[in-house]
Amino acid sequence: MLSPLRYGVVGVGMMGCEHVRNLAAIDGCEVVAIADPHQPSRQNALQLAPLATEYLDYRQMLQKEKLDVLVIASPNFHHRQVLADALEYDLHLFVEKPLCITADECRQIIEIDRRAGKKDRVVWVGLEYRFMAPTARLIAEVANGSCGKLRMISIREHRFPFLKKVDDWNRFNRFTGGTLVEKCCHFFDLMTLLARAQPSKIYASGAQSVNHLDEIYAGAHPDILDNAFVTIDFTNGVRAMLDLSMFAEGGKNEQEICVVGDEGKIEALMPESVVRIGRRDAGRAGVKEIKVEQEHSVVAGLHAGASFVEHVEMQRAIRKKSPSLVTLQDGLISVAVGQAAQLSIAEGRVVDFGEVLN
Repeated sequence: MLSPLRYGVVGVGMMGCEHVRNLAAIDGCEVVAIADPHQPSRQNALQLAPLATEYLDYRQMLQKEKLDVLVIASPNFHHRQVLADALEYDLHLFVEKPLCITADECRQIIEIDRRAGKKDRVVWVGLEYRFMAPTARLIAEVANGSCGKLRMISIREHRFPFLKKVDDWNRFNRFTGGTLVEKCCHFFDLMTLLARAQPSKIYASGAQSVNHLDEIYAGAHPDILDNAFVTIDFTNGVRAMLDLSMFAEGGKNEQEICVVGDEGKIEALMPESVVRIGRRDAGRAGVKEIKVEQEHSVVAGLHAGASFVEHVEMQRAIRKKSPSLVTLQDGLISVAVGQAAQLSIAEGRVVDFGEVLN
């Protein structure tokens, strides 16, 4: 019987506790330590993992605990330093999205990992939308040729405003990387995965139109966007578009993903958890609608079971000494697209992807 993997978790706010909850439900692992300077957050986490040792400083946890895996779910602007410190240790890493808040920080982490030279280390970036059941089905259908040659991708996210976070860090671009990095790296990752090519040009239009306008924190007004359109050209001719509104609670689905190829169209709707597949030669009457759910053993959680699936897949990679399914390079690309889109809005121009990526 394999010995359980020993986990430490840095940052046990909403997503940190989500990871603790999922890990507690998976055989073959245990959360042995948590680190967070915020005492109420530690209290919440200890209700889920009562035997875990608590730390205020993650560096003490790294020094004192014999960990196999570290989960990093601290605020975005902490990721770069926590990753740099953790990569000095002989352990596997799971880091919540976004990998870092700028492409430059992401490149620094990739270089630190390269220099560390730990051949069998698994570093996994938490871009969990890949693992939501409808999205996973859509990805599989595209790979199987259900829509023919992919030509267009559109993603609509119409949702509620950003939630309240400790110290209100998610109200400011300097801490989040900006809305199109913080929230939308998920979608830029999906677009790149589906397109199977690198972005080439990005153009975006966006604003802060409704949310957080009257809020003030330490004398500063929030500067995060609450709506945007982003268009992306890929090197192979695929085009993609994001339609984001964070003041659109009055809808049935928060996310609608649509891909169109030269032979058909596929849609994934969440949280309805429905996939629609239609072929051009069958017309409207031939559209198939499929209800897609996670397996019963999956803990539903905040992202319809996707975080649970991620951890199961990561543990499989660790045990088999196989590569991560969501790499540091994937994390870099998703952040770089968001950063390019933020730059496009700020300067009112088309941004060549190489400006940000390189």
